[in-house]
Amino acid sequence: MRAIVLHGPHDLRIEPFQDLPPAPAAGEVRVQMAAGGICGSDLHYYHHGGFGVVRVKQPMALGHEASGRVVALGAGVSGLKRGQLVAVNPSVPCNNCDYCRRGLRNHCENMMFNGSAMRFPHVQGMFREFMDVTADRAFAMPEAIVPEEAALCEPLSVVLHAANQAGDLQGRSVLVSGCGPIGVIAVAVARLRGAARIIATDITPHSLEIAEKLGADETINVATSAERLAAYATGKGTLDVVFECSGAAPAIAAALATLRPKGRMVFVGLGGDAPLNVNMVVAREIELVGTFRFDAEFAEAAHLIGTRTLDLSAAISATYPFGEAVAAFEHAGDRTRATKVAINLEG
Repeated sequence: MRAIVLHGPHDLRIEPFQDLPPAPAAGEVRVQMAAGGICGSDLHYYHHGGFGVVRVKQPMALGHEASGRVVALGAGVSGLKRGQLVAVNPSVPCNNCDYCRRGLRNHCENMMFNGSAMRFPHVQGMFREFMDVTADRAFAMPEAIVPEEAALCEPLSVVLHAANQAGDLQGRSVLVSGCGPIGVIAVAVARLRGAARIIATDITPHSLEIAEKLGADETINVATSAERLAAYATGKGTLDVVFECSGAAPAIAAALATLRPKGRMVFVGLGGDAPLNVNMVVAREIELVGTFRFDAEFAEAAHLIGTRTLDLSAAISATYPFGEAVAAFEHAGDRTRATKVAINLEG
């Protein structure tokens, strides 16, 4: 079979990949991969060979947002059938370390996460033609759902976990800072969870247009109209919750200033170190909360997308054929015209 394999920065190849056994093992299903969404971390691998201290040290198939169709069932598998579209959870916690035993499986010390170079040997990704996974990682999707939508279960899971970190959003005023794929999904989740008002900021008109489609009450281009965001920072601040999805130091500072006393900022985006107005945090008793990956939220994401309780299709900017993976990555990196770019892994 073939896979989309990264060998180094801007060295992405479609090449033969490791063969599978003749049949899936007991408790597993074989999935013919159908669609894969390009994530920000995939772009970091593609452009820079990694992020932070994480670096690709061996050829690695990319991709951790994916869906596919069940083509074979291992012994003992029930609840799934051949031909069924499934969203595939890329997380495989060990269920044995201290964090797993404490119910913090997203912090598993031995996590196997598809398409990640954090371990060595690396955990190979999902941008391939076939893969075998345990049945509990395959979430059945209704026939009306297309593969690109099913692949959004993973980023939606990330946002659902972030929203859980934010607390009750019912009747709250929410700022989403940075409207890439995660940011626009955060807008949709905040709307679903009852936020009274949602303000979305970014520096590209395209991103703000998608944020508006997914439920933002107000969009602000902070590159051209920063004063509109500054208006929310008057007095002791006016907003209840910030989802900081950009990871950019200037955006963090501007968003922090909008929070009223007892407000909460959830850091979703990764951007390295940033200065922080500690005096403001102390004086306003602002809560700063991190969020990392997800766990049980994947099942919730599959339900929300499968029932169309959340329709995130507006976030899908384009789908490219398998053989045009490089073009797909180049498009995905252009924030002026891309939110979520997918790859058709079926051909």
